[in-house]
Amino acid sequence: MNKQWISHGGKSDITIVLSSYPSQQEEYAASELKNYLDYITSSSILIGDQNTSGPVITIGSAAARLGVIAGKELGDDGFTIRTVGDSLAIVGGKRGIIYGVYEFLEKLGCRFFTPTCEKIPSIPDLELPQLNDTQVPVLEYRYHDYTDFMRYPRFAVKSRLNGTMDGSTPIKEKFGSYLSYVWFVHTFEPCILNPNEWFDKHPEYFSMVNGKRVKERTQLCLTNPDVLRIAIEKVTAALREHPECRLISVSQNDWGNNCTCSECRKIDEAEGSGAGSLIWFINQIAEAIEPEFPDVIVDTLAYKYSRPAPKHIRPRKNVCVRLCSIESCFAHPFEICNDKSRQVKLPDGTTSSFIHDLQEWAKVCDRLYIWDYTTCFSHYPLPFPNWNVLQPNMQTFIKNNVKGVFEQGCRAIGGSTDLNELRAYLIAKLLWNANYDYEKHMNEFIEFYYGQAAPFICKYITTLTDKVEKDNIHCFINDNCDRADLTDDMLDIYDELFDQAEEAVRDDPIRAVRVAKARLSIRWVRLKKNAMLKGIKNPNEIHRFFDDWRSHGLTRIDEWVSMETTHRALIEGIWRGTSFYKNWWDEGPEEL
Repeated sequence: MNKQWISHGGKSDITIVLSSYPSQQEEYAASELKNYLDYITSSSILIGDQNTSGPVITIGSAAARLGVIAGKELGDDGFTIRTVGDSLAIVGGKRGIIYGVYEFLEKLGCRFFTPTCEKIPSIPDLELPQLNDTQVPVLEYRYHDYTDFMRYPRFAVKSRLNGTMDGSTPIKEKFGSYLSYVWFVHTFEPCILNPNEWFDKHPEYFSMVNGKRVKERTQLCLTNPDVLRIAIEKVTAALREHPECRLISVSQNDWGNNCTCSECRKIDEAEGSGAGSLIWFINQIAEAIEPEFPDVIVDTLAYKYSRPAPKHIRPRKNVCVRLCSIESCFAHPFEICNDKSRQVKLPDGTTSSFIHDLQEWAKVCDRLYIWDYTTCFSHYPLPFPNWNVLQPNMQTFIKNNVKGVFEQGCRAIGGSTDLNELRAYLIAKLLWNANYDYEKHMNEFIEFYYGQAAPFICKYITTLTDKVEKDNIHCFINDNCDRADLTDDMLDIYDELFDQAEEAVRDDPIRAVRVAKARLSIRWVRLKKNAMLKGIKNPNEIHRFFDDWRSHGLTRIDEWVSMETTHRALIEGIWRGTSFYKNWWDEGPEEL
């Protein structure tokens, strides 16, 4: 078979073709394909119409001329890439057509590592490959909130993420849009019944704890008929106001104190979980709104006291349960971790592990989502040795019938350290395909992003993970800097590796900056440990660290307080700046 060239001898040998009436997404996909092919080949690849003759790359509905049509099985996110003779067809759903173009570019050698770091090969003589590839993701909802993906929606599309947290950084329609929530999480208080407005007149609307109705850090009394009526009214109003949204979260507040009045307790004891009264409540809302909003999913949490699955009651078909792994260890895969120190307590006093709860929810819930955690929120720079658990945990989710995953990470406006660029890239790959070649993608990223420092960055990662695995050290999302894998001896080893990494890229300014940024993690742990455990507060070292932190464009060190508050906590000998406030959230959202 003769070769078909995309570009050869400095000239384009193929044309990108759109139908006479392309969708916004098809037009964008075609423009992206042209831009990158031009960059790869240094030739100008033209975009033509249905009348174009000769070899073509057809986008979307234009592929019908090649006998390739996007079937319903592709859904919104799936795609097919197929070589037909001397031409290529790329078809897909609303987002899938764009994902298909990026997949084709990746097959040509492109890599989209970060918004500012892409590996684009230079191939002036580029041959059209023989392809026949169809991909449909298992997960219908794929999202994480690392900063680069929130600040750059086009990069989120390249990474095949299709969700947002609160709609504040939406993916535009021409980029394929996204699965959107009206309310995202912890909505009992801000969206349904705020105790500051309602408690004094109607204390019976709120949780009874130890025989008394509570106003602060309360939940709702889920068996109160007025609470149900008000919730249905407010959910209905919110959906009418946001007809574009398919998901709405009706979920408990971000603390305990579930209602233990006689009626709520009766349901929870019968169901063996605090999820009993919650699902009973959510099911009634879902049933009430279904006639007007048949395509809307009512989402709730399985979180803290509601994490274990109920014994008998089942979520309705239009209910989604988001199971949260917040209590778990993240140094070992869920399926093999032997930590029992943070299991959830059941109404009968027994306890339950996350993996058991996942398996039980999988048996009873048709639409199960996961809220997972991938960083340390008390100290964003803290090394989080979850590199060997990201893939097995995602595979465990898929095996247990999970349909959507949100991986919560560092969403500080300026980003953070701890190799978060790499972590965010790998998570996005796993969300699309939990079985992809994890090691290959990790190595590709490290070798390109860190250049000659790559061997030392790889050794740093394996040293972190080997330590927690060998010594069975459990790691959680709000650890302090005194973990057993962060002893002075281990910090010396990590520093030696960063010495070697910095030396390796001494003459490579871009990669030298990246290595220096990654090293801030170890510098922070030393500063904080010295201050808290040894009473050593070296003014010059502290000043230099915060100067360097700012120079890298970084902002928060702690999820809930500013860099300035974290600095104050350091010099006053306090582990976290949240200790200066009554509630951990009192300082408010990040401001620049």
